[in-house]
Amino acid sequence: MDVFKIVSILIILSAMLGYLNLRYVKLPHIIGLLVLSMITSILFWIGSTVFQMELAVNMLNVINKIDFSKVLLNVMLCFMLFAGSFHTNATAIKKEIKSISILAFGGTIISTFLVGGLLFLTSRFLSFNIPFIYCILFGALISPTDPIAVLGIISKSKIQERIKTNIIGESLFNDGIGIVIFITVLEIIDHGTDSFSMSQTILLFLQEAVGGIALGALMGYLAFLFLKSIDSYEVEIMITLALVTGGYFIADYLHISGPLAMVVAGLIIGGDNLRKNVMSDSTVVYMDKFWELVDMGLNSVLFVLIGLRLALLSFSWNLLIFGLISIFIVLLARFISIKTLAFLFKKQIVATGKEQLLLVWCGLRGGLSLAMALSVSAMDVKEPIVFITYATVLFSIIIQGLTVEKLANSGSTI
Repeated sequence: MDVFKIVSILIILSAMLGYLNLRYVKLPHIIGLLVLSMITSILFWIGSTVFQMELAVNMLNVINKIDFSKVLLNVMLCFMLFAGSFHTNATAIKKEIKSISILAFGGTIISTFLVGGLLFLTSRFLSFNIPFIYCILFGALISPTDPIAVLGIISKSKIQERIKTNIIGESLFNDGIGIVIFITVLEIIDHGTDSFSMSQTILLFLQEAVGGIALGALMGYLAFLFLKSIDSYEVEIMITLALVTGGYFIADYLHISGPLAMVVAGLIIGGDNLRKNVMSDSTVVYMDKFWELVDMGLNSVLFVLIGLRLALLSFSWNLLIFGLISIFIVLLARFISIKTLAFLFKKQIVATGKEQLLLVWCGLRGGLSLAMALSVSAMDVKEPIVFITYATVLFSIIIQGLTVEKLANSGSTI
């Protein structure tokens, strides 16, 4: 089956499930799509294995042919991150940049090693015996909060704006930081721990992270100059598309962080300065609607893909126990990292006990974590890592996502 047919099937499924959710189920959009696509996946599996239905068999074959990791990391991610940051209040992000930076950098690093250490002990206890370096790899892919999931669920919630800004800002930046750490650990695995020094590791991390931020700022400023010199919404939208595709290509060529570059560029292009002083009113409307549509469409396809992946998972009771314990480990590591940073940086992170709890609970994981897990090449550890990642993502989006509002409106404190 060619690419066009696969894309067509995904779009048709996304539209159908989106309609069913809006008309009957009435869950938040991405949660509804995820739940309905999981049910669809289970029906395909039953139809294929129990009733030997040709349609179900063909659909499972289509799902199996989709390289989820490449589709998200190499195609969808750049557009989704730019769209997410483009629609984020850049002025509010600037006001909270100190706390956001501490949470994004410090929180991701602390959580990565906490998750890695606890997972290593758990894997030994359950006889999975995942090597320590791969436990750290799991910590790197699961620690960053997913901006795609976060923006889709809390952007319209009634959480206090300052805390919402920190949650969204952290998710935009720690996403790129998580990928940088993930790539760094993969480099260590590929070259061996003996040939990789701490100085090389730090240098690689800085090259990816600082390089990505610098490229995003440069590309965003250049696009700003182009947009400033014309008034044509069609051409201006094409310039932003060129910025996203070209910027991501250049970042990949230079071996720096494309996700961080897209976040920074999106914040610059979506900032109030450009909207008020450069773009005409009609351009602002068309630009907003275009990137909103791109964001919504790709989000829909992404969460349908996540749900459909359920039919391809290996299952055992031991894996299920491992997955449940991993959910607790990830939440505990985030709780400890938030509490630690809030204590060490009291002046920068001004948050009450309840607000810290919101920061913990709103740290949703999504398709990015699953994409990184699926990109792991070592087959002996890939199966358990993919399963526990999937379990954490499902819990995060469905359980945490549905209870965010209740927690925000409760009187809980900790």
